Amino acid sequence: MKVLLLVPLLLPACLAAQASAIVHGAVLDSTGAALPRAVVRAVAREPSRRVIATTVTDAGGRYRFAALPAGPLALEAAAIGYRSALDTLRLSPGDSVRMDFHLVAQPILLLPTIVTAAKRSQLLDQTITSVALLDQQQIAQYAVNTIDEVVDRAPGVQLISGQLNIRGSSGFAEGLGSRVLLLVDGVPANQGDRGGINWDVIPVDRVERVEVVKGAGSALYGSSAFGGVVNLITRELPEGWHGRVRVTAGTFANPPRDVWRFRDFTGIQDGIDIAASYGRDAVRGGFSAGARHSDGYRQQDRSDHWQVTGKSDWRPEAATRVSVSGAWASDQYGVPEPWCVAGGCNDRGQAIQPFRSDTANLGNRTRSDKGYLTGIITRTPSASVTWLARASWMRTHFTNFYPKRQPPRSPSDYSIASRYGLEGRLVTQRDSTRTVTAGVEGTIAEVWSNIFSGDTAGGTGRHTQGEYAAYAEAEQSFGPTRVTIGARSDFLVVDGGGVTAFVSPRFGIAWPTSTGSWRASVGRAFRAGSLAERFVTTYVFSFPVIPNPALTSEEGWSSELGRSWTGTAWLRGDAALFWTEARRLIEPVYTPQGEIQFQNLQRARLLGLDLSATATPFTSRLSTSIAYQYLHARQLRTATTQPQPLLFRPRHLVTISAGYTVHAIRIGADFRYSSRYEREYPIYTGDRLYEMRVLDLRAGWTAGPVDIRLTVGNVFNYIYNLAPRTLEPVRTVTLVATFTR
Repeated sequence: MKVLLLVPLLLPACLAAQASAIVHGAVLDSTGAALPRAVVRAVAREPSRRVIATTVTDAGGRYRFAALPAGPLALEAAAIGYRSALDTLRLSPGDSVRMDFHLVAQPILLLPTIVTAAKRSQLLDQTITSVALLDQQQIAQYAVNTIDEVVDRAPGVQLISGQLNIRGSSGFAEGLGSRVLLLVDGVPANQGDRGGINWDVIPVDRVERVEVVKGAGSALYGSSAFGGVVNLITRELPEGWHGRVRVTAGTFANPPRDVWRFRDFTGIQDGIDIAASYGRDAVRGGFSAGARHSDGYRQQDRSDHWQVTGKSDWRPEAATRVSVSGAWASDQYGVPEPWCVAGGCNDRGQAIQPFRSDTANLGNRTRSDKGYLTGIITRTPSASVTWLARASWMRTHFTNFYPKRQPPRSPSDYSIASRYGLEGRLVTQRDSTRTVTAGVEGTIAEVWSNIFSGDTAGGTGRHTQGEYAAYAEAEQSFGPTRVTIGARSDFLVVDGGGVTAFVSPRFGIAWPTSTGSWRASVGRAFRAGSLAERFVTTYVFSFPVIPNPALTSEEGWSSELGRSWTGTAWLRGDAALFWTEARRLIEPVYTPQGEIQFQNLQRARLLGLDLSATATPFTSRLSTSIAYQYLHARQLRTATTQPQPLLFRPRHLVTISAGYTVHAIRIGADFRYSSRYEREYPIYTGDRLYEMRVLDLRAGWTAGPVDIRLTVGNVFNYIYNLAPRTLEPVRTVTLVATFTR
C-alpha cells in the first residue's frame, strides 16, 4: 500500500527525467589546455533567449548539465580573457550529448596583471613605461625551438644574430654586453662573463608568458637594464599528475641558386621534449628533459642540444611559498660565420658565397654548457605586506675550437664564469592609495678564461666584478592618477679595486581616461661594462680584439610619453615617444691600427616612435596586429668626433600579423620588415646592406590532448643578413606535435 501511495509522487519526476537530456563536455583554449572556472550557459533559442541553466567548469575544464529540456537550444561558453563561443543543438528525450568548446584568447579586452615593470603585481594600465606581453596563446601559435624566436616578434624588439635590441638599445657586438636584462621568473640570468643571454637554457614549452619592459629599468634593476627588461615566466605547477610530450621535425630549404649549393642533401631538424609534474595542496614538483638536432642551413652549421629543467613549490602555510628551480643545457655546434667572399673558398666565380665558410675557418666548432639554480622564499604575513628573499647561481662554460689557428695564437678559446646573486625585497601597501617597494641586491661575477683574461699574449686569467645596490620606489594615487618616484644606488667593484657609485632615479605618472590611459616617465640609465668587454683578447673575422680595462660605466637619461587606447571592444592601440640621451656608450670601435676595441663613445642619442595596434575586425574569428618603430640613433658631435649613425640600428621596423580561427583549426601569417642600416660596418666597407623582408605562414589544429603546429618561416627564401657576413635563416618548415595529459 505504501508503495502504491509513492507512485503518484514519483511518476512526474520519472516522466520529467525521460523528457530531459544530458549535455556534457569541456572548455579548452586554442592549444587544448583546460580552462577552469569558465561559465557555460544553456540558452533558449530565439526569440526569448532565456537562460535555462548555468554551470562552471572544474579544474579540468569539464562541465555537465544533468537535465536540460528536450528541443532546440544554444550553449554559450565564456571565460575571462577569451572570446565567448556559441553553438546550437537539438536535444531529444534521454539524449546524452558531448559538446566541447575551444575559446580563442582576446587580450584586447583585458587589463592584464604584470609583475616586471615595478617588481610587484600591477595592472597593465598602471605602468609608467611601455610593456609588451606575449602570453601562452601567442607563444604556442608558433612552431619554434627557442623562446627568442617568439620574443623577436614583439613590438619594438629585434634580434640581431641572437643579440636582443629593445628600441635599438644594444646594436650588435658578437653577444657581448647586452643592454637588456634577462629574468627567469624574476631572477637575473645574464651571463657572468659576457653579459649576454643564453636563450636556449629554458625550453620554449616551459615558458607561460613573456613580459618585455621597454626603456631604462636601472632604477629597479640596475646594470644591464639600460635599454629594457625581458622576464620569462615559466608555467605554474598544477595539482595532480600531468605529462607532456613535444616532438619537433622540420627541413631547411636549399640555396635558391645552384651556384650556392654546398651539399647534396636537404638539411633537417628534429627534437623531443618530455615533461612531467605532480602536485598536491602543499608540495608540487616538475621535471623536463629534451634533445634537439639540426643540420643547419649553412656549411658547418650542424648542432646538437640537450637540456634538463626542474621546478618545485612548497607551501608550508597559506602565506608562505618556497620555490626552487634550475636548468642545465649543453650545446655542440659548428661555427659557420663569416660567410666566404671571393678567393676565400671554392667561390665558383661569385663575389660572395653566403652559405659557405671561409676555408681558413673550416673545422671551427664550439661546446657550450650553461645552467642556473634559484631559490625564492615569498611570504605575505598580512594583506598589506609581502616580502621576498632569493638566491641564484648562473654558470656558463664554453670552449671555441680553431684547428687551423697557427702559433702563437691558441687553438682554443675558453671561459668558465659564474654569477651569484642575492636579493631581499619588501612591498607594503598601507591602503589602496600608496604602495612602497624597497630592497637590497648583490651580484658577484667571476670568470676564469684565456679569452677574457686581458693578456694579449693569450694567457689565462681570473677577474671578478661585484655589484651591490639598494633601491626604493613609491607609488601614490591621487584619485585615478598614479605618481611613482624612486631611485637605486649601485656600487661597482672590479677585481677588488676602488668603488664606483651610481644613483639611478626615476619619476613617472599614469592617468586613466575613458578610452585608455596616458603615461609619462623619465629615469636615469646605467650599465657597467661586462668583464668580457673590459678584458677580451681574441680575433674576430681575422681582426685582433684588444682589451680596455679603463672602460667606464655607461649612463644616460631615458624618457617616454605614451598613450594606450581601448575605445572599442575590437580595437586596442598603443603609442609612445621615447628619447634617450646617452654618455660613454660602450661600442666596438675599429682603431687606426687595424684592431677592434670596446671604447666609450662620448655622446649618443636614441629617439623614436613606437606604435602598435591589435584588432578583431569583421568577425571575432579574425585577429590582426601591426607594430611600427621609427628610430633615430646617432653618435653626436663632440670636439673630437663627427656625428654619424650608430651601428646596427635600422630606422624602420615593422611587424604585421593576422590569424583566423575556425573551431579547432587556426591559420595565420606574419610579415617582418627592417630597413637597411644607415652606416656600414667599418671592417667590411663596401659590403652590401640588406633590408629584411620576411613572410612567415603558420597553421594549427587541436583535438583534445593533441595539438599540432606548422610554421613555414621565410616563405620566399629571401637571402639577407643583419650581422656582418652572417646569413639569416632561409625558408624553414617546422612541425611541432604536443600531447598533454
